[in-house]
Amino acid sequence: MMSRWSRRAFLAAGSGTAAVLGLGTTWALTASEEFPALRARWRTLILGEGFDPAAEPFRSRLADLGGTAGRYLATMAPAAGSLWPDLVYADREPDTDEESYAFSSRLNGSYGRLGTLAQAYCQPGTGLTGDPRVRDALLTGLGHLHDDVYHAGQVPYGNWYNWQIGIPQALLDLCVLLYDALPPARLAGFLAAVDHFVPDSVVAGYTGNSTGANRVDLCRVLALRGAVGADAGKVALARDALSPVFRYVTSGDGLYADGSFIQHRSVPYTGSYGAVLLGGLGLLFALLAGSGWEVTDPGRQHVFDAVERAWAPFVYNGLVMDGVSGRAISRGRAAGSRLQQDDHTRGHAVLAAITLLGQGASAAENARWQGLVKGWMERDRTSPPLADPTLSVPHLARLKAIQDDASVPAVPEPTGHRLFPCMARATHRRPGWAASLSMADRRISHYETGDGENLRGWHTGAGMLYWWGAASGGDQYSDAFWPTVDPYRLPGTTVSRKVLADGAGGDWGAAKPDVHWVGGASDGQRAAVGQYLKGLLSSLRAKKSWFFLDDAVVCLGAGITCADGTAVETTVDNRNLGAAGDAPFTADGTARSAGAAWSRTLTGAGWAHLGGHGGYVFPGGATVRALREARDGSWSLIDKGGSTAVLTRTYQTLYVDHGTDPTDAAYAYVLLPGATVEATRARAADTGWLSVLANSNRLQGVSVPSAGFTGVNFWFGGTAGALTASDPCCVVVCEKADGTAVIVVSDPMRMRTGLTVTWRRAVTAVMSAPATLVSSATGAELTLTFGDLSGTAGAGQQVTVGLG
Repeated sequence: MMSRWSRRAFLAAGSGTAAVLGLGTTWALTASEEFPALRARWRTLILGEGFDPAAEPFRSRLADLGGTAGRYLATMAPAAGSLWPDLVYADREPDTDEESYAFSSRLNGSYGRLGTLAQAYCQPGTGLTGDPRVRDALLTGLGHLHDDVYHAGQVPYGNWYNWQIGIPQALLDLCVLLYDALPPARLAGFLAAVDHFVPDSVVAGYTGNSTGANRVDLCRVLALRGAVGADAGKVALARDALSPVFRYVTSGDGLYADGSFIQHRSVPYTGSYGAVLLGGLGLLFALLAGSGWEVTDPGRQHVFDAVERAWAPFVYNGLVMDGVSGRAISRGRAAGSRLQQDDHTRGHAVLAAITLLGQGASAAENARWQGLVKGWMERDRTSPPLADPTLSVPHLARLKAIQDDASVPAVPEPTGHRLFPCMARATHRRPGWAASLSMADRRISHYETGDGENLRGWHTGAGMLYWWGAASGGDQYSDAFWPTVDPYRLPGTTVSRKVLADGAGGDWGAAKPDVHWVGGASDGQRAAVGQYLKGLLSSLRAKKSWFFLDDAVVCLGAGITCADGTAVETTVDNRNLGAAGDAPFTADGTARSAGAAWSRTLTGAGWAHLGGHGGYVFPGGATVRALREARDGSWSLIDKGGSTAVLTRTYQTLYVDHGTDPTDAAYAYVLLPGATVEATRARAADTGWLSVLANSNRLQGVSVPSAGFTGVNFWFGGTAGALTASDPCCVVVCEKADGTAVIVVSDPMRMRTGLTVTWRRAVTAVMSAPATLVSSATGAELTLTFGDLSGTAGAGQQVTVGLG
């Protein structure tokens, strides 16, 4: 129940910045009084409420905040071109674009340090709370940065983001926190600077840099500019400019109907920019709720729906999967920073954003989301969210409230499969483990680099298969994986060993393979997924398929051809064993010593097992290379702003060497996450469990009779087992114990105007079908004829039948 904030109660609470409006409050104020109310609410949003500063985790966090602010206070030294000696932003003309970017980032960092000082000044328990020295330093610093560079008339340089989002957001937050202490002339100058760099025209069209998460950030600037400057038009503009963010898109940046989220036109970004979008919308919904500018566009329901359709599938035990975090995967630790960023810290930001967004959603949605968040928090034992130093005090306060609320039940991890055709991604979740697949096609980039980040992420879109287990995996990709792993041997990928330069292919996801057939079909629990692979700056071509089942992933590759003059390899797996690297390895019953560096060629291998991780089965036997090695690296090698500290991690690698310039090479293996040695041996001995129906350049398919599963990727149409397709498509058949079967057909190429699929199995009736099915025939076999599938965006067309 929301309480009414009356004019009398508001005025009794004190001045505009001192009044504390709880976030469940509406108000009945005159127009001129709404602006102080907005500022008061924003103050609450960015400082937090309802926490005990003397209790953990707040006591330590606030003390650390005070310590950091004290160091900034002691070292501030205003000079031409800098506010701190180590953050020179404009002492001369930059010589290169890279230097220009660095200068603008340091200017942004200077405002960030002022923000830290302001938090220490306003938060309780910092040791600097209300200290006039801090207030005076803030006024001096803000004035210096304004007079020196961030003012109306200044020509921006370097990264546009710093001038239009990073700096104005920090500046306006400071204006709210210091509102009563700012001389009117100074405040007017700050607002004029914001107007200069962020004019209304930045949201005139939904294009360029003004889309998705960036649009939400720009709207935050405009809304706060209106609140601080008492400009109703600015606040209204910010509210209205959010509407394009709510709509489903069919190309470029934004949310898609299938749950995909894209930023930078072609990069899956649910875990990074997506968290920014959710958090930004949560802040704006909360800020404007109950005011004359409340966000009422019914399209915002798409955002609420996306919490469970788009974000939750990529959050696992508190982490967010790296396959949807773009170049952010390389931001492990910045030079000179004590803070580590990884899949868990990014996941915690998503949890915090969902919690905040819930305040603007329905009571039922908020209750469900709190249960999801509580479950993720409880299961994140690798990196507990409430111990995350990257989370702000307000985020911690909101998460702590959920943890302590006994009325909120923790929701367990779900099971099931989700395909995201519009961003070439898939997730698979089973009891005790989860997996994620990253691919690339003509719409989705091989990878993203930019700003000197993610310089060696070249092959992350070449079929990288991430997986996390119950006994291991919580820190599989967060424990210095990216700076130490061999970038040519990412798990699941098929790549040419052709040497690539840092940032090869171009910035901002410029490199996309010219392929159409990438996608799959799923009944919601199992799936067939395929990728026609073209290598980055390489002649490599391959057909790759994955069949996601109850306790396994069957992986097939065929048509592997290359003329780069280099070796081509398929990496079955490459597990990070940490600094100790002592997991035992067994192949066909023969154990290798744990911990020591070694390499071995497994000729005719039937199975292998890695202790504490899982098993691998090679149907029919295979020649596989096994390698245990310690690898050194540093974050600075993959991110120019990263730490230069040398890190060492041990890896257990299994890979298939296809040789130099292979022609029509192939592979087949089964991944068994979490399986024991005994279970792996038994699966290898059970030759009837899996039937590989086809593994060629034309079609790939498998059948698992005990599961009633058949999946086929028809690259050119044809016949595999009991299935025939007239044209390229993906088909999944799942027979049920109740005498029915589900057939799911998709057109990953998005080009079919007609398609016929035949299943040579007795069928009595078609029980349900989509509108795309134009005719069917039952009896001794089933024939399904589909019409135009080109507009289905690669989504599966599900037909349920009764079996004879």
